[in-house]
Amino acid sequence: MKHNVNKVTYKVRGDMPTPPSEEQIIDWFEDLSNWGRWGDDDRLGTLNHLTAAKRVSAAKLVREGLSISCSWDIRTGQQPGATVESQRYMLSTGLGLDEEGRRGLMGAGRAGGAQEFIGMVFHGLDVTHLDSLAHLFWDGKMYGGVPSSLVSDRQGALKHDVLALRDGVTTRGVLLDIARLRGVEVLDPADHIYPEDLEAAEEAAGVRCEPGDVLLVRTGEGGARLREKKSYNANKPRSGYQAACLPWLADRGISMIGSDVAQDPTPSGYKNVSMPIHMVGIVAMGLWLIDNCQLEDLADACSQKDRWEFQFMLSPIRFQGVTGSPVNPLAIF
Repeated sequence: MKHNVNKVTYKVRGDMPTPPSEEQIIDWFEDLSNWGRWGDDDRLGTLNHLTAAKRVSAAKLVREGLSISCSWDIRTGQQPGATVESQRYMLSTGLGLDEEGRRGLMGAGRAGGAQEFIGMVFHGLDVTHLDSLAHLFWDGKMYGGVPSSLVSDRQGALKHDVLALRDGVTTRGVLLDIARLRGVEVLDPADHIYPEDLEAAEEAAGVRCEPGDVLLVRTGEGGARLREKKSYNANKPRSGYQAACLPWLADRGISMIGSDVAQDPTPSGYKNVSMPIHMVGIVAMGLWLIDNCQLEDLADACSQKDRWEFQFMLSPIRFQGVTGSPVNPLAIF
């Protein structure tokens, strides 16, 4: 069965591949481990695949100077999928500055200003964010065998915090649009993404993921979020990368992955490793994840240009001791 969508012919997979067992996934904590591969004090994990030469070649993908954000707006107040309601407290505002004698941020007189306090939990299903290698633990260990006790309530993450990416990420980005591959607006929650799907999307788009790339995968959930607006429920069952993709990501040398969902399908179908992409990816492989991307604008641009590769740029906030960061990833053509 084939669908013709925007000048590209897409194939729809037949039978669902056999998923790996949970025992296989647990074995991958060792079989796919990058612990010690790049030294005992490695803090970059799979971003070691990203070389200076790769950055230079990625810059050559910029031909038009068009920049596209892959992030959602961060709004205060309760949002679907938010772990905790984001908070904004105004310390000073523009109210009443026309009143004689009013003292504001700039003191008395004609000058004024505004400032605020913002508080949020960015991990979850709402905010576009980067997971650092301190985000998750398995058997009391972080990536590289670092004890999980080095993340404490008083000091935060003493190892593997987001400062490892203080200089940002610039590389080649690739978008694989699995919803478009299927010819649907959004993937069915039971239709998980397998390596066969990634390779079919590569073939359809005329690209191949290479070492050091950032791979972005679209399920169509971003479009559903735009259509449904406030009624959208991010806690509902959704598709995502099936655990079977982990060896494929390792073989290709992918430096970072992102998606319009939180990577793993919900539910994943596994009891003890409920989020295998997160758990094996972060803890064993040192794979950096960007959750909850807004990929609709990028997918439209890629389709219109028939170009599914671009320069990718990302720079987290330089939080000390923090297990991730809100981010605004950019795709540049």
